[in-house]
Amino acid sequence: MKKIFLIIIGIGCFGNLLSCKSSLPIEKAVLTFAPEVPPVITRTSPAKVIVDLEVQEVVNQLADGVEYTFWTFGGKVPGKFIRVREGDIVEFHLANHPANKLPHNIDLHAVTGPGGGATSSFTAPGHKSQFTFTALNAGLYVYHCATAPVGMHVANGMYGLIYVQPKKALPKVDREYYVMQGDFYTKGVFSEKGLQPFSMEKAIDEKPSYVVFNGAVNSLVGDNALKAKVGETIRLFVGNGGPNLVSSFHVIGEIFDKVYQEGGTSTVQENVQTTLVPAGGSAIVEFRMDVPGTFILVDHSIFRAFNKGALGMLKAEGPENKVIYSGKEVDENYIESQAHPQAGLKSEPSPLKAGRSGATIFENVCAMCHQQEGQGLSGVFPPLAKSDYLSHLAVRDREKLVSIILKGLSGKITVNGKEYNNVMTPVSGLSDEELVTILNYIISSWGNSGKPFTLEEVKKAKEKIESR
Repeated sequence: MKKIFLIIIGIGCFGNLLSCKSSLPIEKAVLTFAPEVPPVITRTSPAKVIVDLEVQEVVNQLADGVEYTFWTFGGKVPGKFIRVREGDIVEFHLANHPANKLPHNIDLHAVTGPGGGATSSFTAPGHKSQFTFTALNAGLYVYHCATAPVGMHVANGMYGLIYVQPKKALPKVDREYYVMQGDFYTKGVFSEKGLQPFSMEKAIDEKPSYVVFNGAVNSLVGDNALKAKVGETIRLFVGNGGPNLVSSFHVIGEIFDKVYQEGGTSTVQENVQTTLVPAGGSAIVEFRMDVPGTFILVDHSIFRAFNKGALGMLKAEGPENKVIYSGKEVDENYIESQAHPQAGLKSEPSPLKAGRSGATIFENVCAMCHQQEGQGLSGVFPPLAKSDYLSHLAVRDREKLVSIILKGLSGKITVNGKEYNNVMTPVSGLSDEELVTILNYIISSWGNSGKPFTLEEVKKAKEKIESR
């Protein structure tokens, strides 16, 4: 098909790409920052499309209180989303901002030619390069810098997506979004404050400090979450800049109706739970929002999501559908005497026994989310250590503090000036004595201080809470 297409182009343009360029209508490409996607191309014939992209070396936030010197296509990570149509002649302009320190280039996986354009786009600071290519193959492609050392340029954020829309566009959907994963290698550990330098040692060992969507921890949570309404169809253009890790992309609570694996344009799978996105690769996933709620985007190599930052949110608004999803229908006590012992297994004592220390209960029940030293997880689980929210409740609303442990908590709260919007599940199976123990441990640890709870106080609070 490539050869046939090139013959047609050659005949129509007298065998000269330059004369072909001059005979086509000219348009300037619409470029967008993640998570936005340029509009669908509606024309039915090729055009000469001009793409202008500028390399910028900038200091931006990688996580709360953590800064990093990113090398970028356009000023943010990932680089701007480029959308052209199959058969377009693309005139590509790459500028290297004069304030930059290093030369850069671009390798577009959509290009048929040496280096994907890299050999024609090596650009020093304060200079601008140009080359032209024909978008022969439809699909979703990664682009990245290919200047040596290539891994370092990619690791610093130099990647993005270019979508060569098929001549026959994919079926219309209500919303399209751009999500791209990347792994970052800093000298400091996850969440260590300040301007963090790049660690070549960690990069070579493939041990990232951060794995994130769209260039930063919390880039897709809270007010930055993707938006949708019940009944809408969603298409995610998912990329993985790497440079090292393969992504196990998953949306918790959704099933992908269609997956265009590896960025191709033919549906090769339907009803998919998790899809692999290789480093330097992509995928297109589609699904319909059937019920409202907050749906969590993760790399299902799950410690990356909850401990390194690869977590986002899609918030869907609209009417509930109890047939599809009921929500919680029963919440009742379940005690050992009601359980049926399994054959051949000996009953072991519960790890939560009266007399256990608060530290032991915390480690067994709470530490997975709030972390060992109560520091929480930035943007996901609020800190308990030196928490103004916790201190306020310990003084002014002690009953609510008891209620949070017994009944859980959901919705927005602000802790130490930062907003969190997540769900804490109820802690079940605690005796009154254990409840007193864990409350007192939390309000007296990690720089917190508060009046100790008494057994009588907790019993009275429980009676009020359970009577509501």
